[in-house]
Amino acid sequence: MKRVIVVLLGMAGLLHPASALAHTRGAVFTLSNAASGNRVIAFQRDANGHLGPRHTFATGGRGTGAGLGSQGSLTLSPDGRRLYAVNAGSDTLSVFRVSGARLHRLEVVRSGGDLPISVAVGAGRVYVLNAGTTPSVVGFRVTGAGITRIDGAWRHLAAGDEDPAEVALSPAGNVLVVTNKTSSTIDTIRIRRHGALAHAVPHPSVGGTPFGFAFAHSGALVVSDASIPPSSGATSYSVSRSGGLAATSPAIENHQQAACWVAVTPSSRFAYTANTGSGTVSAYRIEHGAIALLGNGVAADTGAGSKPADEAITPRGDVLYVLLGGVGRVQALRIGAGGTLHHAGSVGSLPAGGAGLAVR
Repeated sequence: MKRVIVVLLGMAGLLHPASALAHTRGAVFTLSNAASGNRVIAFQRDANGHLGPRHTFATGGRGTGAGLGSQGSLTLSPDGRRLYAVNAGSDTLSVFRVSGARLHRLEVVRSGGDLPISVAVGAGRVYVLNAGTTPSVVGFRVTGAGITRIDGAWRHLAAGDEDPAEVALSPAGNVLVVTNKTSSTIDTIRIRRHGALAHAVPHPSVGGTPFGFAFAHSGALVVSDASIPPSSGATSYSVSRSGGLAATSPAIENHQQAACWVAVTPSSRFAYTANTGSGTVSAYRIEHGAIALLGNGVAADTGAGSKPADEAITPRGDVLYVLLGGVGRVQALRIGAGGTLHHAGSVGSLPAGGAGLAVR
């Protein structure tokens, strides 16, 4: 009898391979950004990076119905227990508690400005980048029930800065960085005691049209350059505790078009740019704070018209996920030795105009 039971259980496992997702290692989240009602779309993620059943959760706000032209519109707390989502169409920020691939909305708060597009999280604080008529950064303190405004944590961007794309915290948690596409500048904002903000200080970018960026744990800042004629690429910088910005590599061309989004592995060894205009992903090696292009600039081909956009890497650093805006899919790419990328399946049926990608 025992032998029969064992055989039947083995057959059940073969008949239901998706059941392995019950032992999920985490989840992948993206935003519908729908103007009629914004929603977070969540997928279970197994240990191999495969994405399973889809769930949706209303944010309680509205999107814009079109791409936000930003990075970081959906951001997880460092411990993965909270998710923050912008509602660019209603000028609000939604706060969720995370349990696996399930979300519980804690609250919806005003972003403190017009057109929120990016969120930075760390050290018990949340900073929102508003990209409307008067671009600004606004700070909040994390509480048990959600977030609350920080006194003195509201700052305009530097004079002349236009078309901001992202806000993020330095690894030390004492400086905010903001990229500005049209003016080709990078702002640094020193964080004062209790989370208040100093004035934004602009720095000319080395490459053209700085867009998305990501910090390595080592402190290296890798910024995509959407325009380094005749192609695009990335530049690396160092950020001092006082907010100084210094290039650690020149603008490195990747021979692709419209490198806009950036992800860095937890090991701080590799960075990846999503090249929206080419339908490709490029890989860079990070060494001593500088970057160097790997190969010919095409680490992965996501297909003509796929328009790769937002990126996110698993905490183990073994899978890179890319939002393919042109075809409404999330592509999984396994990260191999030496930073190589290998296709590992995709999920689709995502709405047009979606934005943001976060993984836990």
